[in-house]
Amino acid sequence: MDFTESLRMAVTTLTANKLRSSLTMLGIVIGNASVIAMVGIGEGAQRYINGQLQTLGPNVLFVVPGNRQTRELGGLEVPKTLVVADAEAISQQVPTVVGTAPEFSDRSLITYKNRNASSSIIGTNEQFLTVRSFEMAQGRFISELDLERRSLTAVLGATLAERLFDQANPIGQSIRIKGVSFEVIGVMAQKGSNLGLDYDDAVIVPITTQASRLVGQRQSPYGIQVSFIVVSTADRESMDTAEFQITNLLRLRHNIVDDDDFYVSSQDTLLDLAETVTGALTLLLAAIAGISLLVGGIGIMNIMLVSVRERTQEIGLRKAIGASQQDILVQFLIESLILAVAGGFVGSGLGIGGVFLLGAVTLLEASISGGAIALAVGVSGGIGLFFGVFPARQAAKLDPIVALRSM
Repeated sequence: MDFTESLRMAVTTLTANKLRSSLTMLGIVIGNASVIAMVGIGEGAQRYINGQLQTLGPNVLFVVPGNRQTRELGGLEVPKTLVVADAEAISQQVPTVVGTAPEFSDRSLITYKNRNASSSIIGTNEQFLTVRSFEMAQGRFISELDLERRSLTAVLGATLAERLFDQANPIGQSIRIKGVSFEVIGVMAQKGSNLGLDYDDAVIVPITTQASRLVGQRQSPYGIQVSFIVVSTADRESMDTAEFQITNLLRLRHNIVDDDDFYVSSQDTLLDLAETVTGALTLLLAAIAGISLLVGGIGIMNIMLVSVRERTQEIGLRKAIGASQQDILVQFLIESLILAVAGGFVGSGLGIGGVFLLGAVTLLEASISGGAIALAVGVSGGIGLFFGVFPARQAAKLDPIVALRSM
């Protein structure tokens, strides 16, 4: 019997028992949908995190207080030795650096007339826009003169400006932060949050003004304390050199002999870390979902064993009229394969639909690679083939005389 005839007979047998075939495929459908959905969620999370990191600015380095070990332990107090003067020294003494922007983040209630909004207060310098690749929508940004004079000027994020002023023009209006009146000089263009800090819902003030008027100086013994320093280099090729030079400069400034009280992190480092974490998470989720495929395969084997027992007479009759063991084996394997592959395609469709539905209601970017779909369907087929071998061998080994006696 040729393959085409075996395929036709397998399809006829399966369609004759539609309910049983559908229930048998259910395990494969659920398993495949779970795998596709988990892989899609993992890939979407990775794209979202990468997009967030890209918004940090081009060719940027982050100088953060406390060494890596101190921050990973979490319970230890982070040193407060990173100051504005360090940012100025980096800008003046590191030739590969084209801009530095120290930042200190606080949180407070912002008041305009009878409206209040709890928001982040970001203290920084005039290079912030260039270093972080932000743009202005209205007015101007803080200037070097604002820093020198410790001016009571503020720049609003787009979301905060809308919350406080609705459609009114905020330029020239006064807001109050911790009882201090600030003049609004500009509104930044919308950009979205990144890494948990939403600059659209923040107010930016000169860091010197913030230190003297809002946070009680907040000084370490070496000057005005900062949360971190963002450094921009001329190009990506200069980043490694800049990191080395910044590290050496700050070790000299802080008189460090042993462990650093800071560390320098590049955008690439963060990207690599994010890809490692999301990749491992995607693999873990896919492995957990893959258990459903295994259960579905066992379901196929069970049903095929029942089918062999029910079709003993048919198998005996076919062998009596000349069907070989290979013919019987091929037919049952084809039936198992059809159940698994059909369930794989249906499950993939459901999984893809789930991924796009999740993308529509969350911030994750909905997408799934063709390779993941092909792999899932291929694995489904392999599982069907694997778990169909035993029932098929049982059917092929039936003695035709014994089978015919049961008629």
